[in-house]
Parts: sequence; structure tokens; C-alpha cells
Amino acid sequence: MNNIKKPWDNGILKADGVWLKNGETPFFWLGDTAWLLFQRLTREEMRTYLYNRYERGFNVIQAVAVMNLPGTNIKTGQKPYLDEKTLTPDLDSGYWDNIDYAFDVAHELGMYIGLLPTWGGVVTKNGMDGSVAKAYASFLAQRYGKRDNLIWINGGDCRGADGYEFWDTMGAALKALTPDRLVCYHTFGRTLASDTFYDSKWLDVDMFQSGHRRYDQITLNRAFDNNAQEDFWYGEDNWRYVLRAHAKEHKRPVLDAEPSYENIPHGLHDFTQPRWTAWEVRRYAYWSLLEGACGFTYGHNAIMQFGFEGEPGAFGCLEDWKDAMNHPGADSMKHMKELMTSLPFTTAKPAPELLDCPQGEKHDRISISKGENYVLAYMFKGQDICLKAGVLSGCADIYWVNPQSGIKSYCGRYDAKNEPIKLCHPKGDYDNKDWLLLIKKG
Repeated sequence: MNNIKKPWDNGILKADGVWLKNGETPFFWLGDTAWLLFQRLTREEMRTYLYNRYERGFNVIQAVAVMNLPGTNIKTGQKPYLDEKTLTPDLDSGYWDNIDYAFDVAHELGMYIGLLPTWGGVVTKNGMDGSVAKAYASFLAQRYGKRDNLIWINGGDCRGADGYEFWDTMGAALKALTPDRLVCYHTFGRTLASDTFYDSKWLDVDMFQSGHRRYDQITLNRAFDNNAQEDFWYGEDNWRYVLRAHAKEHKRPVLDAEPSYENIPHGLHDFTQPRWTAWEVRRYAYWSLLEGACGFTYGHNAIMQFGFEGEPGAFGCLEDWKDAMNHPGADSMKHMKELMTSLPFTTAKPAPELLDCPQGEKHDRISISKGENYVLAYMFKGQDICLKAGVLSGCADIYWVNPQSGIKSYCGRYDAKNEPIKLCHPKGDYDNKDWLLLIKKG
């Protein structure tokens, strides 16, 4: 695979307004959630996983250096730290050599590793301060900072206010020591990174975690997960986080870094609840992208924790991660990336004013954006759509796009400047319920 094009060959990955670019080439972030990659797999298994994700179009792998303490790799018995209280690394155990290996394989495939130094609970449960963060950041920067395919992801399912000194020191140190590498923050459910770190110069990408709850699951009576700490409730409307981020004076690229995972229970904790499906994962992706997100991160219950068949996992997981790699949600993500990167997506802005029908709310919402010479709309329930005249100047081609298969179905050519457009969604026995409408010139 020596002929694989690597995005960093076009230049260093950087934030440019609300988009990401390698040099002047737009970069579309398609992440996969692999939190326990380094604590659950052997090198050969890591290679299998990374090759599989490459074939499905993923270009950012979000993985935690150490998810919990003591952090022992369950296959090799290797431990990451000599001293868990100070996060002093054990350089002789081989643990960090395995992370080096994952970086090497990902580099061959043109993929970034979004590396989290540690999960949030490690910091908050042990009261770690800025001195620990600074020393640990120095080690990480020295070992990984020169890698072309590195993205730093500070935090880890943690409100920035919980352990603020550690997180702010870590972010500032990583940016100072590796100024050419992006620094992000993976925050707690239903919050934006910029809610806490808006003025932090180290924060390059404004991640949010829309989370795993339904509209009606406002509170689950779990103290650590109590929504009373937030002053808003968006339910499943993850597009609202993008809207709120872009409304701030200092605009950054923004993306949903943890939406509802495929095959995880609604609300996480009650295993009798229904499981989120590939159909619903696509909704989170297109809702956020058509509002202006710079990319999207997919997740699967079995893959994020690398569960094994017959081993009870967290959140009701009983699947083997190797089987889960072939589930349909990841296939949908590949088709989504191919569609978005075939268009000048960095020219797009939300365009609800083009609709000549109600935009709708919740599951009935029609998401729509307009870019240079194209309009793209997404209907989660596949409803009919009406557009005003003048959506584009001159004649344009119209397609229905099946977001599950990626197949485009040509509908004809219209004078988009002078004719309103009224279309009924494709009828038939389709596996998917959602549809995309693409109107494109040229």
C-alpha cells in the first residue's frame, strides 16, 4: 500500500476558520471511536482493526493512551506507568512501543491517531494537578510530537471544570511543545469544549459530545450524569451544538466527537432499552454536517471497548469487535465521506430559507445546506420536500442519494433559477428510511 495518498503530504493539518485543512486542501474528519485500542489488543489485532477502518474511509482514530488505572494491556500484561500517581511512564514494559506500532501502521494508511493522554476519570478520581499534567505532556510531546499523523485530544468524557487545572495545563503544554499539531478537547455528554475553554489559545477544534439519550431521557437519576449541571437540553438535536458554537465570536472547527453509538442502549445504562441503529447514526452525522460541522466521529458499542464474544462488556455489549467491524453503520460513513468530499463542502452554509415547506422539528426535521453550485438536503424519515425557485442559478441536475448504499439515482434536469422543485421521496421496498436530495450544477 505504498501508493496511499497521505493528507499531511499537502501540508500540516490546521484549523482555518470553521474548517480543517492540510495546507490549502480541505480535510474532512471521519473519526472512529477506538478508546481501548491500546489496552485490549495485540499488535496483530491493532493492524487488523486499522486496515479495516482504512478500507471504510476513516481517517482519524480516536484512542486513549491509558483509559483507567493501572491500565494493564489484558493481552500482553504490559503496564504504562511506573508511578500511577504522577503518571510516570514505564519505558521498559513495551506498552508505549505498542502505541508506537499503531502510529506506524496508521501512518502507512494515511490515517491520523487522535491520541487522548488519559481518560477523564483517571484525573478527577485521583485529584491530579497541573504539575502532573505538565510532566506527562512533556513525555508525550517528546515521544509523539514529531509524528505527522498525530492529533492531540485532551480530556476524555469529562467536564472541563472537573480537573480544570490539569486539563488547561495539559492543553497549553501540548500546544507549546508541539505547535504544529492540533489540540482538541473531548468533553462530557451534552456539552461543548468551548463552553469551558473558549478563551484557551490551545483549543483548535471545538468538539462536543451529543451523547446517547433520546429526547425523553432528560434525567436518568444518576448523580454523575445529572443534567442539572447544564443550562440547556437538546435531546437528540445534535445540530444545535454546531449552531451554538458558530454563534460565538471566536469560531473554531466543530464536530460531534461522540454521538449515539451503533448498537448501544438508548441512554446507556438500561440494557432493556432499544439499541441505536445505523439509520440513527446517519441522522447524527448529516444533521451536524449540514449545519456546518467539519466532520463527524462514528462509534460502535463493541468496537469502542473492543469486546470479545462471550465476555460481558460495558453497556450491555455481548458482541465481538471483529464481527462489529462489519456492521452497516461504518459502511454508511464511507458513503457519507465520499459524497461530502465529492462536493466543495467547505463552501457550504445552512440554507433553510430555500425550503418551500416546513423544515420540521425533531425526527421530521429537514436539514439543508447550500455550497458552491450545489444544494444538499437530508430527510431522516424520507419525507417529501419542496424548494423555492432560485436555489441555484441556471440549470442543475437532481439526484436522490441512498445514504445507506451511497447510490445516486438521477431524477432529471431542472431550471433551478426559475422553477420551484417539488419531489416525492423514492417509493419502494428499501432497507433505509432516510434519503438525501442533491441538486448540482455541472
